[in-house]
Amino acid sequence: MGAAKRLTNLQIELLEVFKYELSEEQIKEIRSLLVNYFADKVTNDIDKLFEQNNWGEEKIEEWSKEHMRTKYN
Repeated sequence: MGAAKRLTNLQIELLEVFKYELSEEQIKEIRSLLVNYFADKVTNDIDKLFEQNNWGEEKIEEWSKEHMRTKYN
């Protein structure tokens, strides 16, 4: 078996939060908060990328026409 991996700072923080018994509703709320947090981060990063590269709707349209699937015989 491989060497044990060290927990990240986020994992440690979450373990501290979750050492208390929570209701299913609270767990769902926290899960939703985390999903929204990371979704916002991705959205902000994509917005920056588009701004830095001066991309717009044309770029999205270009990507929508790309075929990147593997061809099978």
